[in-house]
Amino acid sequence: MSSSSSASIAKLKVAGTWAGLLEVETENWTVPMLREEIAKRSNMGTESINLIFAGKVLKDCTSEEKSSLSQLGIKNNSKILACRVSVEEGKTLKNELLADDERNRRLARIRAAVTALSKRHADGALPIEDFDIELEDQSGKKVHFSETDRLAIMTGLMLHTSGKRFIRKQMFTDALEVLTMGEEAFSLCNPKSIELVDNIPILQIDMVWCYFMLRDIAWIAVAGLRLKNAREGLERAHGKDSSRFRLLQAGRTSELALYLRLELLEGVVAYHSGQFDKSRKFLASAQEKFFQLQVPDEALSLVMSMGFGEWDAKRALRMSNQDIQSAVNFLVVEREKREQKREDDIRRRNEIMEQKRYGVTPLKKAVDLQRLTEVVSIGFEKELAAEALRKNENDTQKALDDLTNPEANTALQHNIELRKRRRQQRATDATIERLVSMGFERSRVIGAVQAGGSLEQAMHQLLTHSRADTTVAAENSANAHGSTVNNNASAPDSTPTDLALDNLDPDALDIDCSNEGPSAAEIEQRDVEMEGEIADELARGDALSDYDIEVAKEGEAINEYLALLASADGTSSSQSSQ
Repeated sequence: MSSSSSASIAKLKVAGTWAGLLEVETENWTVPMLREEIAKRSNMGTESINLIFAGKVLKDCTSEEKSSLSQLGIKNNSKILACRVSVEEGKTLKNELLADDERNRRLARIRAAVTALSKRHADGALPIEDFDIELEDQSGKKVHFSETDRLAIMTGLMLHTSGKRFIRKQMFTDALEVLTMGEEAFSLCNPKSIELVDNIPILQIDMVWCYFMLRDIAWIAVAGLRLKNAREGLERAHGKDSSRFRLLQAGRTSELALYLRLELLEGVVAYHSGQFDKSRKFLASAQEKFFQLQVPDEALSLVMSMGFGEWDAKRALRMSNQDIQSAVNFLVVEREKREQKREDDIRRRNEIMEQKRYGVTPLKKAVDLQRLTEVVSIGFEKELAAEALRKNENDTQKALDDLTNPEANTALQHNIELRKRRRQQRATDATIERLVSMGFERSRVIGAVQAGGSLEQAMHQLLTHSRADTTVAAENSANAHGSTVNNNASAPDSTPTDLALDNLDPDALDIDCSNEGPSAAEIEQRDVEMEGEIADELARGDALSDYDIEVAKEGEAINEYLALLASADGTSSSQSSQ
């Protein structure tokens, strides 16, 4: 009886540095294996060969490295072209592929982190972190949307913020990728909800700025459309001639730099579309704004002498049309806002910590602290009132019904006690695992922890007392607390004993562990590093960050395109005279 191999043998037609038929197992072979075989037959190093199939360079530095040839579409009679490249070119290509793969992974991480943050902070769920992300208007006041729109807007804003971070780093291709994701997120909103929001027009301007900085003329048509939409959107949000916006800003010209960039880009698009008169009009207006935004040294020095930093002073003068008194007033108000925000952040952080103590509702929402205050003001104990609201999904009337019903009230107290004991048990287990991870024998650790005290006290006891003493202490403690130690506790590899809930049936407790907040597994799955970067970037900004633009590059571009227009006029005049 003969056995046949399950792997399919295919004959590949290879041309280039080596020509001939090559038999391979397409289901088992990978690109690196194929490259190595062809390199060997060509008497060359693997870094000196590029393999091309179906018009595409086969990569062995990305996910394709683990893909079989059959998964890449290579089969019997497929044609492979082997091209010779220099070692340096090969290394450069390899590095480019690695960089491209790393970039794609980072962009995927940004999208995933933003999605996770948005979901956690848009639906009223209890945050895993000790901060909240909230939406504000240009005056810094909180704004409210439906849960669906809030999620979409929050996602769009975070992606826009990440895109601006790439712009600051001059990484315009990456910025475009992230800004496009942001545009997609905003498109999920109800148009009526966001027609007076200027973030979308600003995102459009930022995207066209990236086209311009990449000098990619291929985008000229779509750039013109984006700028048209941006101008219309800004007029809806700011009012005609920015009248509504300036009313919110106490008459200051905070938006001037943003409109300078818009008009510059409109002038560039008009120039490359052959509309020279239109281009000249836009560029002249942009240049006028550029001159308005130049901060005189005397004004800067005077404002700085009042105790303000250079960056703050420049920003205030630019946004106040160089009016010193208005700039100082702006700085004083901004300082007060920052102080108020700092106090609000501390207060909200404390509120979140309090909410975490109460656990989450069946729908994973946090206990509503405002409703809790109302119930407590009637005369109910705070922790009991919180449990009633938690159980009843923050329904005040149902919570009051439970609190005034003796049987339901007793059940609430029972649940509170069980939650406390579970929390204590988790803390005990964490202490045990931490001490065991330090190299202490588990049975001795259990005894030391049972004896009571903090982690430091348990560690001191482990270090200073003999094993016998610790064992005696464990037995005495076990007897005192009425709990039984597992018979195998003396074995070094035995598992920690549940000190408080050994004999309790979870089903009989009528309490859901999932209501105590995010699980360790949920927290573990977070991309903490990327979420931290996004949160830090959000924390850096304020209500006017989108309008705070250093216009040096814009000034250079205005001069460049005015010179191009002058050159075009000269050429036109010369041709006319001939």
